[in-house]
Amino acid sequence: MSKPAFIEIINATKSYKGNELPAVDALNLAIRQNEIFGLLGPNGAGKTTTISMLCGLVQPTSGEVRINSIDLASDLSRLKQMIGVVPQDIALYPTLTGRENLEFYGAMYGVPKVVLNDRIHTWLKKFDMEKIAHKRVSSYSGGMKRRINLIAGILHQPEILFLDEPTVGVDVQSRADIMHHLKEMNADGMTIVYTSHHLEEAQQFCTVVAIIDEGKIIARGNPDELIAQHTDCRNLEELFLKLTQTKIPS
Repeated sequence: MSKPAFIEIINATKSYKGNELPAVDALNLAIRQNEIFGLLGPNGAGKTTTISMLCGLVQPTSGEVRINSIDLASDLSRLKQMIGVVPQDIALYPTLTGRENLEFYGAMYGVPKVVLNDRIHTWLKKFDMEKIAHKRVSSYSGGMKRRINLIAGILHQPEILFLDEPTVGVDVQSRADIMHHLKEMNADGMTIVYTSHHLEEAQQFCTVVAIIDEGKIIARGNPDELIAQHTDCRNLEELFLKLTQTKIPS
C-alpha cells in the first residue's frame, strides 16, 4: 500500500500580470514523505513558480497547496518550521564570516543559542569547513559558499528541504560532498524537493522525478522506470530532450 501524499499541489494555476499564458497551469502533484523528488524542466517551464508555491513564497491564483494535509495559505506560520529552503542565488552576507552567517540564520529560525552552537559545530565539521569558518564569505570559493548556504537552510532541522540548483557553479569534489550529505539527510528521514539542470546528477540522486513543460507535468516516476518506458532513450537527459522536444544545437 502506497504512502499518502505528504506534499500536494491540487489543481493549482499561477498567472502573472502581463503574461498571456499562466506560469503554472492546473497543476496536480503529490510528493511522498522521505522521497527525493526532482522537478525538472526547460527554462521558463514553471519550475521556480512551482517551488515558490510549495515554499509559501508565492500564492497560486487558484488551487491549493497542502503539506501534511495542512493548507499552506491558511497556516503558513505553523508550517514554516517544517520547511528549509536553499535558493540558487547565494543567500549569505559577504562581509560576515561563515560562522556569523550561520548564527544569524539559526537565530532567525528561533534555534536556541546553545543548541545552535552545537549544530553549527557539527555541520561545519561534516562539511570540513571548521578551519575557514572565521573567514569572510567574500573570500570563499563557489563550493564553500554553496556548503555554507546549505547548512544555513537546515540548522532548524526541517522535515522538508527545498533545493534550487544546489550544485551549480561548484567543482566536482564540492558537488560530490554536497550530494553525499543530502543523501545522508534523506536516509535520516528528510523529504527533499530538488531542481537542477544536471540531469545525470538528478538521475542518480532522485527517487522520483517529474518533468514540467509549459506549466504542466508531462512525465512523472522513478527515473530508471521512466527511461525503460522509452527504448530509444539511454538516460534521463535523452528522455528529457525527447519529451520537451528540445533540440540539441549542432
